[in-house]
Amino acid sequence: MVHRKISLENQIQAGARSCNMWKIMKENLEDLTSPNLWRAAAAELLGTLFLVFFGCATATGQQNQANPDYVQIALAFGLIVGTMVWGIAHVSGGHINPAITLGALVTRRVSIVRALMYIVCQCIGAIVGAAILFGLTPANARAGLGVNAMQGDVTEAQGFGVEVMITFVLVFTVLASIDGKRSDLHGSAPLSIGLAVAVGHLVAIAYTGCSMNPARSFGPAVIQNAWDSHWVFWIGPFVGSFVAALSYEYIFSAGATLGRTKRCLTRSRAPSEPEKAEELEKVEICELDEKKDQENEEEQLLIEKHAPAE
Repeated sequence: MVHRKISLENQIQAGARSCNMWKIMKENLEDLTSPNLWRAAAAELLGTLFLVFFGCATATGQQNQANPDYVQIALAFGLIVGTMVWGIAHVSGGHINPAITLGALVTRRVSIVRALMYIVCQCIGAIVGAAILFGLTPANARAGLGVNAMQGDVTEAQGFGVEVMITFVLVFTVLASIDGKRSDLHGSAPLSIGLAVAVGHLVAIAYTGCSMNPARSFGPAVIQNAWDSHWVFWIGPFVGSFVAALSYEYIFSAGATLGRTKRCLTRSRAPSEPEKAEELEKVEICELDEKKDQENEEEQLLIEKHAPAE
C-alpha cells in the first residue's frame, strides 16, 4: 500500500513537471508570435539609443574640457533614464537595461523569449547611440566616448563589487516602484528609477565610470574597440540584479509568501489580474481536494488496521 502510494505520488509529480514545462514553452511561443513583442523590442532599442547618446555625451571632452563633472554626468544619466522610462513604459515596461530585463525574467514578469529579444535590441540600440555620438562629436573631443573602465588603482574585483552594489539598488527600486500590491506608493516611478541611476553614478563614477547597465557599456566599447575589464560591466550588474530580484520578490514585496514563491517558479511570466484570480481559485480547489484525499487515505488505513486477519 505504501509503495503504491509513493509510486503514484512520483507519477503525479512527474506529470506536474511535464505540464509546467509545456506551459512555459506555450507561453514563450505565444509571446514570440505576439505583435506587441516586436513593438516593445523597437521601444527598447530606441530607449537605449537615447540613453547612451545623452548619457555618454556628458563624458566626452566636448562637455568636460578638463575634468569630468560628476554631478552633470549623474544628472544626465538619471534624467534621460527617467524620461525614456516615462515615454516607453506602456509599450515595453521601459527596461532599457539588460540588468533590469534579467530582474524581470527572474520575477517572471517577462518570458524567456521576450527577455532575450529585449537584451539584443538594447545592445543594438546602445551601439547605434554610441555611433551617432561618435559621428556628432569632434575628433579631438571624443575622449573615451564614455567607455567604462577601472579608475585609478581600483582592481577588477573591487569594480565588480561596486557594480553589484549599485545595480542591486537600481533593480530593487524598479521592482518596488512597480509593486502593484503596495498602497503606499503615490509618487512617480520613472522619477524614482532615475534617482536610483543618478545616485549610483554619483558614487561609482570614481570607481568604474559607473555602468549598472551592460548595454550602456557595450555600445561605446564596440565603437571604441575598448574591452579592458569589460566582463565586470556584464557580470557585476547581472549578479546585483539577480540578488535584488530574488530579495525583493520573495522576501520584501507586498504579499510575499512561500506559496506564491513556489507558484512563481513554475511560470515563465507573471500572471495578469484575471489569471491571478483564476489561479487563486484553482489553488483553493486543489487544497480542498488534497485535504479530502488525505482524510480518505487515513480512513482507509484505519479500516485496514482494524480489519480482522483472514
